[in-house]
Amino acid sequence: MTAREAGPLSGVRVLDLSAYIAGPYGCTLLADQGAEVIKVEPPAGDNLRKYPSTLEAESRAFLGVNRGKLGVVLDLKDAQDLQRLLALVRSADVLVHNFRPSVPPRLGIAYEQLRPINPRLVYCAVTGYGEAGPLKDKAGFDQVLQTMTGMCTLQGPQGGPPEILYGSVVDYYAAALVAGGVSSALYEREKSGEGQYVGVSLLRSALAMQSARMVWSEGEPREVGRDMRSGGITGIHPTGEGYLYISANTPHFWQALCEKTGLHELLTERYDSVRKRARHQQEIVPRLHAALAARTALAWEALFGEEVPCAAARSIEDMFDFPQVRAEGLVGAFEHPVVGRYRGFTRAWRFGRTPGSQPFAAPALDQHGDAVRAEADRLRP
Repeated sequence: MTAREAGPLSGVRVLDLSAYIAGPYGCTLLADQGAEVIKVEPPAGDNLRKYPSTLEAESRAFLGVNRGKLGVVLDLKDAQDLQRLLALVRSADVLVHNFRPSVPPRLGIAYEQLRPINPRLVYCAVTGYGEAGPLKDKAGFDQVLQTMTGMCTLQGPQGGPPEILYGSVVDYYAAALVAGGVSSALYEREKSGEGQYVGVSLLRSALAMQSARMVWSEGEPREVGRDMRSGGITGIHPTGEGYLYISANTPHFWQALCEKTGLHELLTERYDSVRKRARHQQEIVPRLHAALAARTALAWEALFGEEVPCAAARSIEDMFDFPQVRAEGLVGAFEHPVVGRYRGFTRAWRFGRTPGSQPFAAPALDQHGDAVRAEADRLRP
């Protein structure tokens, strides 16, 4: 429907029936790889459009999550619109939704109902908790899953209250699982000629992100340290101005940190391993903070260079013109029919031979509706 430069998934058509973040951004990642993605919304639109935003015309979250898509409104409870969707399914390669498992059969769009229409269809369902078990029909939400699966407990200070990881990390990782799972199923289809069901859940996403913590050796007690932090040294620290993240786990990083901060007295056997430093953090951290107060976070970042892994704490606004981001072309200009011109993230991959076209702005509600519905009507048997 839109002429695009070839990408790895050029020629693949995706019907995106999902809402919020996980499913939609997974489809955006497919669009970044060259797929034609048609976002199918109900008459009221994706709920993400209604999220609080300092942009008046459209939700900032919706724009960021849905770049590179065509937009159409179809009311799946309306017989004519449902028939249009089924007609599009016949020409589609992929369908993605995030309905609860009980909803698709009622709408007539469960995998078992669509497979006879298009046996080559890769059908991806994003759920909260998976396809089985007592919670399978429960709606899933990023921060609910964070809290349930231990992420917030480990994010908070030891002995303190749990803390949320803002930024919808479970949703965004689930989006990556959507893109990866769909791409794998498309690859397998090239050999078998058949599509298949692909299941992604927020529960699996939250636990997959914690694979290093999800190891319980036989005989270990329940209360065993599973955190990956290194005794208060690795983390964010105050400086003379601003905050600085420091990682000093290896011997040579620890030595460089001590030498560059003038803390030569810490280069003793008492502190010569991560475990020892964790045991004695109450002795080390106050000295480190006193030393860091001598310079700004940016000055320490420059001084440490490659010798101590670190980063001054910046705002997201700093990323728009950050030299490395600019050099990589990670921020582009977009034109939106309602919002107008804005800058935003471009794409997560770089392909040498099939780079794909530059992404375009997320669609306004039903922006491409007339063209998509007209095509669907032509495809109807």
